[in-house]
Amino acid sequence: MEFTPRALEERARVLKEQLPSLPVSLAVVAGSGIELVLPEARKLLELAYHQVFPFPVHGLIGHTPTLSFWEVQGRGVLMFHGRFHLYQGYSAAEVAAIPRLAGLLGVSTYILTNAAGALVPTLEPGSLVVLADHLNLQGANPLVGEWGRWREPVFPDMTHAYDPDLRKLALELARQAGFAVQEGVYAGVLGPSYETPAEVRMLAQLGGTVVGMSTVQEVIAARHMGLRVLGLSLVTNYAAGIATRPLSHEEVLEAGAKAQGKLVKLLSELTTKLVAA
Repeated sequence: MEFTPRALEERARVLKEQLPSLPVSLAVVAGSGIELVLPEARKLLELAYHQVFPFPVHGLIGHTPTLSFWEVQGRGVLMFHGRFHLYQGYSAAEVAAIPRLAGLLGVSTYILTNAAGALVPTLEPGSLVVLADHLNLQGANPLVGEWGRWREPVFPDMTHAYDPDLRKLALELARQAGFAVQEGVYAGVLGPSYETPAEVRMLAQLGGTVVGMSTVQEVIAARHMGLRVLGLSLVTNYAAGIATRPLSHEEVLEAGAKAQGKLVKLLSELTTKLVAA
């Protein structure tokens, strides 16, 4: 069955009846190997993705496909544990379903995390990149067809795809959390194979700082919805040609687990400040 705007709107309507009656303005999305919790918050509800989205959900190692609802200072926060990828066979519209659903539920700020490979040798695994821009090299766009006509603007501006004020706040809090941190550009590729050394050199020459297989479809859709976006890339490995050993998904998951404590601290601080704002 084709995934349509009307199907998503209907699912959002049903979901609103299930969620606690708290104002919701913030959504957070976890990438590969990243398990998100809010230590100072109270989890009120958790739903499996197959209960949330109107299309088949495929499993992926390192992702726990659930949506949880948290109370923070009397307000609601949506936590999406796991995301959809083009390489899994999802359409661009399905990949973008998370930010679109979040927007329909009242969210105005969208924070996404991802695991990424370093395109420059000075960026060590375990460091954090606050995204300032991206390169869409995935051969897809979630606004193609009826989804672009779904709402205005048909041609959304992407000059500030990643909100400057949110980036400034994230850089400050990341340093406080103990991360080696800098701003950078996310090169979004299709996958699922890792990049060749020649491709890594090309991406770096194009201006990329980190590379991954997610994020850009979500960001385009989120900006189309009018959401403020903050992107955080956890560097889990050096990309091919920089790395001295073959790349593996297990390495990505392991690096994500090692940085878990610092990332949870950072996201908890971000959430508290943004909810109170």
